[in-house]
Amino acid sequence: MPSERPRPASSISQAFPDRVEVRGRDLCGDLMGRVSFTEYFHLLLTGEEATEDRRFFLDLLLVSIAEHGLMPSNVAARMTLAADPDSLHGAVAAGILGCGPVVLGTSEACALLLAGAQEQVAAGEEPAAAADRIARELHAAGGKVPGFGHPVHRPVDPRAERILELADDRGVSGPHVLLARCLRDSVAATWGKPLPLNVSMPIAAVMLDLGFPTDAVKAIPILARTAGLLAHLAEEQERPLGFLLARAAEEAVEYEPDARA
Repeated sequence: MPSERPRPASSISQAFPDRVEVRGRDLCGDLMGRVSFTEYFHLLLTGEEATEDRRFFLDLLLVSIAEHGLMPSNVAARMTLAADPDSLHGAVAAGILGCGPVVLGTSEACALLLAGAQEQVAAGEEPAAAADRIARELHAAGGKVPGFGHPVHRPVDPRAERILELADDRGVSGPHVLLARCLRDSVAATWGKPLPLNVSMPIAAVMLDLGFPTDAVKAIPILARTAGLLAHLAEEQERPLGFLLARAAEEAVEYEPDARA
């Protein structure tokens, strides 16, 4: 007789007629009025209540990456809302869909890089040697090291430096922060010039040192930038820029007729 398939299950939440239960806790009777949104996010993401260090650094990292001016994600969201003023949700989605390996999503690539390097360190490789090897391999392949370089912040990204400073002050800097710092030295030596350590690398390093899995790291820029997008879209409704941005693109790009026509 064939065995029965296990019934699909979720451990996040269930709504009942008289209550809502979230991660085994009563939403109204326990969580509302007791936990902050950051603490609630941690509970939703991990199933556990945040330690003080995790709460502090989730707050810090969310603040560090929530807003950065008229970046492509914000421009895309504003232009979407200009084209469809009733689609706030669509405009937010347009901005979040741009969360990739160049803008916002780099922290995930940093986490994977650091986690792989730490596996080698755990197997006996020195952190500085691991960083040198990674930098040389990426340089030889013509690649870039995620978490390094920035079009605006030079010679340092002040957000990155502040995260590292607070990680040291609160005693949470561990092997992944050490690897990030080793990579900074190795990248400068391999590329023959210092490249700014941008905010994505410390976000990944601190989260890993706090025990978060690599697949949780990208949640930080996505959640944080949603707040920034909503701010831009609220302003777009009062002080529209979307069509101005579109016009600026038209004026900046020269039309060249297709030679095949």
